[in-house]
Amino acid sequence: MKISLSAITLAMLPIYQSYADEFSYPLNQPSQTDFGGVGLIQMPSARMAPEGELTLGATYNDEYHHYNVSLQLLPWLETTIRYTLVQDLLYSNDPNFSDDTKYTDKGIDVKVRLLKESYWIPETAIGVRDFGGTGLFDGEFIAASKHVGPFDFTIGVGWGYIGNSGNLTGDKRSSDDCGRGTDYKGKGGSFDIDRMFTGCSALFGGVEYQSPWSPLRLKLEYDGNDYKSDFPVTRGNITMPQDSKFNYGVLYRLGDWGDLRLSYERGNTWTFGFNLNTNFNDLKSTWLDDPAPDYHPGKNHASYKLSDEAWEQLAQDLHQIAGYEDPSIYADNDSITVVSPQTKYRERNEALLRASTLLANQGPQASEYRIVETSNYQPVTETRINAEQFAKVANHEEINTSVADVAQNQNPTTPQGTLYARSEKQWDYSFSPTLQQSFGGSENFYMFNIGVNAGANYWFTKHVEFGGSVYFNIYDNYDKFLYEVPPDGTDLKRVRTLVRQYINDNPVRMNNLQLTWMDQVSSNWYAQAYGGYLEMMFGGIGGEILYRPLGSNWAVGFDANYVVQRDPDSQFGFFKEEVQFDPLTNRNYRVQTGGLTGHATLYYQPQWNWIPNTLLKLSAGQYLTEDKGLTIDFSKQFDSGVIAGAFAAFTDLSSEEFGEGSFNKGFYISIPFDVMTVKPSTNRATISWLPLSRDGGQMLNRKYQLFNVTDARSPWYGRNAIN
Repeated sequence: MKISLSAITLAMLPIYQSYADEFSYPLNQPSQTDFGGVGLIQMPSARMAPEGELTLGATYNDEYHHYNVSLQLLPWLETTIRYTLVQDLLYSNDPNFSDDTKYTDKGIDVKVRLLKESYWIPETAIGVRDFGGTGLFDGEFIAASKHVGPFDFTIGVGWGYIGNSGNLTGDKRSSDDCGRGTDYKGKGGSFDIDRMFTGCSALFGGVEYQSPWSPLRLKLEYDGNDYKSDFPVTRGNITMPQDSKFNYGVLYRLGDWGDLRLSYERGNTWTFGFNLNTNFNDLKSTWLDDPAPDYHPGKNHASYKLSDEAWEQLAQDLHQIAGYEDPSIYADNDSITVVSPQTKYRERNEALLRASTLLANQGPQASEYRIVETSNYQPVTETRINAEQFAKVANHEEINTSVADVAQNQNPTTPQGTLYARSEKQWDYSFSPTLQQSFGGSENFYMFNIGVNAGANYWFTKHVEFGGSVYFNIYDNYDKFLYEVPPDGTDLKRVRTLVRQYINDNPVRMNNLQLTWMDQVSSNWYAQAYGGYLEMMFGGIGGEILYRPLGSNWAVGFDANYVVQRDPDSQFGFFKEEVQFDPLTNRNYRVQTGGLTGHATLYYQPQWNWIPNTLLKLSAGQYLTEDKGLTIDFSKQFDSGVIAGAFAAFTDLSSEEFGEGSFNKGFYISIPFDVMTVKPSTNRATISWLPLSRDGGQMLNRKYQLFNVTDARSPWYGRNAIN
């Protein structure tokens, strides 16, 4: 028998492969800087984390404590929010205003990838550090990174804080920052575009080495900063000498969930840090759910006259197994119609598959199944499924077909046939935990309150609801919130900075009590009107209309409200006098005793490949403190259904009128319940971060927003998860 050499080689290839896999070198992975964001130690790189990667980091040395959140929002876009406590400086020189609170810098960083790495071309990125803060660390850079085996080399050019050594351009004789200026604009928090890419510029670079032991990585960095314009130096006359231009770092990876960092910087300073991370695209749902029913139609097909018990059982199964809560069921000789909200499955195709199977198995013979999905008793969308075509899908008669292939969505129509089962549910109640928080204030770095909202609603008809909620405060530290006018330099009406009086002084408070009318007034138009105690701080009357075509990626709405500020010293009272006196601060302040607020809002879900699964909201109108302007809200949804977003309100208030922060802004993450629990659910939990509690650019917190109510017409919050 003759055996060729090539045959022997092929036979042994699996052995070689197994040894190669076993001893393969660890892959290079991106790591974070001291400031947050992917990079070296102090300096950034061109690298990006995987899309959806969220990193919570902290870094400590003698001068600075950095706390940051970095999110890889898109494959080409990295975003970072950072708070820095300057250890040697106080928030202000007025102990009555800030006590012993450390000076706090609030910053936003953005990095955009320009080129992906190829065989010859390095990965290239441009970025801005601290463009939305107080200017302590603001700088710009262009960086390029290239892998060579286990080494990842970076070289770049930096301006501002990143390039303050001026080893490339800039005249250090004129000033330590080459005339750039490190004073922040206005009251901080604004975008000072004029000085971008100005002042000193410097080359920086370094290398990150992935050791053969996968948890261990080493870093060497040539620093572009000389630390002569750092805030402790310019404001506190504190020396920050640089004995060496090289920084050395070691990183120990704890696993997929975090790492530890230790570095020796400036030739004289030890810095320690750690990161915790997860990936929003990779979060998976593991449910303990009712099994999907098997398709076995026919037992009730002889007659559409089911017994009352059979109809009741079908309604219960639609609720329990398919997630159509307390459905109303209609039937005639041709169709079965289910009218109900979907409260269980974000994956609507799963709900439709289960519902259609139940209708085929337990319902009378029909040629079509109609599912009318409602929200707050208002019809939102109707899905029609041909029974004969569904049978082919259920029996797997065709390859790669699903219920989506035989389902047709349309505007809701009036249900046809006889009503055999109906929802008797008119009461509804709820309990929800509440966390309100803000960071970086003068009185305390972290201000928060945690409590529970207990609510109940009663629907008199399918269009009129009466409901309310009571807030039970469990714990807060707003007793330290002593907002005072003179140090902040603004005299706006106190619409949100009275938060201490509403929360800390009232551990149990009626949050909402209102009468609401809601209707689908035509095919694509929805409307609501409401009156009562609309939120914790305001009461009044208002209304909203929304135009939202079925299946469209855009919608437009208008809301108008007349509101009066509630008196925090009374559960049911309102302020009658505009000028009030605060005995705690011994000063007068102004409140809203009656005024208009409302906005026109455009909702748009772009269909562009470079920003997939995103929502843009633009709202223009008048805010609670009577300022006028525009709010921009941009959010991104990841494969798991987690939504991360940010908003900013730009009004006709100057930065001096608004006060510290210059304009209202914030960030939020909306997490589906079903990635945190073992049960499928359409509910969400939202965590928000506000840099400061201020009065400008503040909207009314309305109980219902029609865009949310009509989500099923073009799902955003109920978008199908990718698991």
